[in-house]
Amino acid sequence: MSDHASDFVLQAISFDTLEGWKDDDPSGLFEVMRSCRRQITDVKPYRTGSLGLSSEDLLPLLAAAEEFTPSSPESARAFFETHCRPFLIRRKDGNSGFVTAFYEPDIDVSDRPDEIFRFPFYRRPDDLIDLDDANRPAGLDKAYAFGRLHGGHVTAYPDRRAIDQGFLEGRGLEIAWAKSKVDVFFVHVQGAARLRYEDGRIGRITYAAKAGHAFSAIGKLLIERGEIDRAEISMQAIRAWLARNPERVDEVLWHNRSYIFFHDAPVADPQAGPIAAAKVPLLAGRALAVDRMIHTFGFPFFIRADSLTHLDQGRPFRRLMLALDTGSAIVGPARGDIFTGSGDIAGESAGTVRNEADFVILITNAAAGRFD
Repeated sequence: MSDHASDFVLQAISFDTLEGWKDDDPSGLFEVMRSCRRQITDVKPYRTGSLGLSSEDLLPLLAAAEEFTPSSPESARAFFETHCRPFLIRRKDGNSGFVTAFYEPDIDVSDRPDEIFRFPFYRRPDDLIDLDDANRPAGLDKAYAFGRLHGGHVTAYPDRRAIDQGFLEGRGLEIAWAKSKVDVFFVHVQGAARLRYEDGRIGRITYAAKAGHAFSAIGKLLIERGEIDRAEISMQAIRAWLARNPERVDEVLWHNRSYIFFHDAPVADPQAGPIAAAKVPLLAGRALAVDRMIHTFGFPFFIRADSLTHLDQGRPFRRLMLALDTGSAIVGPARGDIFTGSGDIAGESAGTVRNEADFVILITNAAAGRFD
């Protein structure tokens, strides 16, 4: 384990003591694991996080999943019990883990702007470059993973305010136009959307890159200003406040300088989830966004959030999930974002998830010995 991961430890536990494990049905994960294996073997391995688990460590589990079809919830759980060992992620500061949720919005759009459809989704600009230690200017914070190459010089890319005020206009980067600046903002937060065109076509956009500025939560800003009570904060509460205060929308949205660029994604199956950072379709209720600086995509996590009950008809949330995505706000070893699905109902479910949770990572038998 690298120094980057030194603020937590992995505590070996047993499946017998994993509360909620025996009631879960992880059967739906097998098709996704086969997709992960194809991505790793046919395209490229996932980036190894600072925990030190690699795609190579994951492949024995994925190869076994290729040959296995669960006949029951019990057989699905037995598969993981055979091939993995569970480890509780325990933060050294004593704090619990924490989960939120995300979804894929449905947005009405037009492929040309007019008086109604005025707010664009942009493709990645050609002057946006990836930054690393070799090309990052000395004065630019190491947190910037992207910058602007212009006239032979690298600088920070213009932020949300500058782009909203027209920095990218006239460059032909627009994918589609939406009716609401607030809708566009929340698609940036979610990182994907299904686009419903006026002629009935369904499109899909997913994350391509970002301008590089740090993500700043506008919910936190509104709490600090006393506009929304901390106990009441949710996506719905933020949207309601913005609707009540149209003259302050720009000021609040521009507080989050981070700006997201998208690319068109194929819609082979409109019912399937979006393809996110792990390059496989997200499975509603079973896909988890994690901190990719620490964790590696494809690994299973059992999430136990006893105070989160509205996703399981009043029962505590206790599910095996796969790490398949990441996000600017998902930072830390026991921090996750649950994908709830696509459309308005999924959005209603996602918007109020803010719950403490236990994170248990399932590590393949061959790699588990490194963490005893």
